[in-house]
Amino acid sequence: MRTKPALTADDVEKMMSACTAEAKKNNWKVSIAIVDDGGRVWQLHRLEGAGGVTAEVAVGKAKTSAMMGRPSKMMEERLKERPAFLLFPGILPLQGGVPILSGGECVGAIGVSGVQSHEDEQVANAGVAALG
Repeated sequence: MRTKPALTADDVEKMMSACTAEAKKNNWKVSIAIVDDGGRVWQLHRLEGAGGVTAEVAVGKAKTSAMMGRPSKMMEERLKERPAFLLFPGILPLQGGVPILSGGECVGAIGVSGVQSHEDEQVANAGVAALG
């Protein structure tokens, strides 16, 4: 049997702090979701002023990225060629979700919603970068 890396509560706190700092630095009102490798929510943070729907969208982006082990933007682009991917349950094909990789394995993902999609992804990437 092999051993698989997994997120810890400390990892999640460190990533959420980095995401929050990036959003606040840019005055972006976003929601940030961090999920484990199965798409289950570890932590969800809705910054002051972020719209209500942003929390659901952030979770959807994170789940999509975790399930695929790739940025959610990839699924957005893939739909142009194969629209049937929309039928996959739980898929939200919007840029702003990025996987958290450790030892070549996806251990979770971060999803962000509330500003332009590339800015959402910028916030998520700040969290992943915090793990080093």
